[in-house]
Amino acid sequence: MLRKLIFPVLLFLTVFRLPSAAQTASGKEKSPSPKAADSSAAKSGTVESRVEQYLRNLYAWGPTFDVKVGPSKPSPIADLLEVPVTVSMGGQSDTVIVYVSKTGNFLLRGELTDMSADPFADVRSKFHAGYSPSMGPEDAKITLFEFADFECPSCLQLDLVLRELLPRYPEVRLVFKHYPLTDIHPWAMTAAIASQCAFQQSPAAFWKMHDAIFDAQDVISPSNVWDKMLDLATQQGFNAEAYKACMINPETASQVKATIEEGHALTITATPTTFVNSRRVIGPDKVAIEQYVTYKSPPNY
Repeated sequence: MLRKLIFPVLLFLTVFRLPSAAQTASGKEKSPSPKAADSSAAKSGTVESRVEQYLRNLYAWGPTFDVKVGPSKPSPIADLLEVPVTVSMGGQSDTVIVYVSKTGNFLLRGELTDMSADPFADVRSKFHAGYSPSMGPEDAKITLFEFADFECPSCLQLDLVLRELLPRYPEVRLVFKHYPLTDIHPWAMTAAIASQCAFQQSPAAFWKMHDAIFDAQDVISPSNVWDKMLDLATQQGFNAEAYKACMINPETASQVKATIEEGHALTITATPTTFVNSRRVIGPDKVAIEQYVTYKSPPNY
């Protein structure tokens, strides 16, 4: 990602002192008066230009980098302005938020969190049951939402992890969300539609088709995906003609696209992405998933 170019080796929280707008002849900074600070804060363009100048120098962003800073706006903390920074280069772009003191002297890079609010409320609000296959108790205290792509090798690795992990935690519910990355995986959408047809005919059969597609991943190609999906469906006992009709039905594709939009709302950029009780895990990270599955919140949370 471009962020590797933008902010290499990020610290958890960093505060920078921005260059002073006024210095004495001796080189020592002249502290602005409160009135001067307020005046400087009102001129957001001045604050933003100082942020751009500072970051360009800090990260050696030369003329090949297009840097847009602002517009700034008040943050939840009275003395800080929230300032977006967008950096573009070579057709790639990324945006981060920094916080700048109203005096224009300090820049804070990090995530601002309201500890009085539920940290997972926003993520949780974006999940919808819809037409998504699931396994496990509906009243489960632990739910995994898996956004995956049948053509993705890392998704296959996650599937193998979950096949071993979930039987040890029968109290966990898994919800599968289609997220085919069609730009790089040409047969993933067809596979998603095929598995969704299995779900329509029998929710339990979805998981058999799901595993069969992943197990056959290395022999499926853009040229044979249609025939392979029908072969796998026939092996699972589905009627071939009914299955064909389902696969060409626009409603089936619409159900898959609905979960893709759900993933977009969650800013998913890679597969697999799993949410364990709303905690995000990217990739087939068995250690992190099991850590979140076994975690017990303190009484006050």
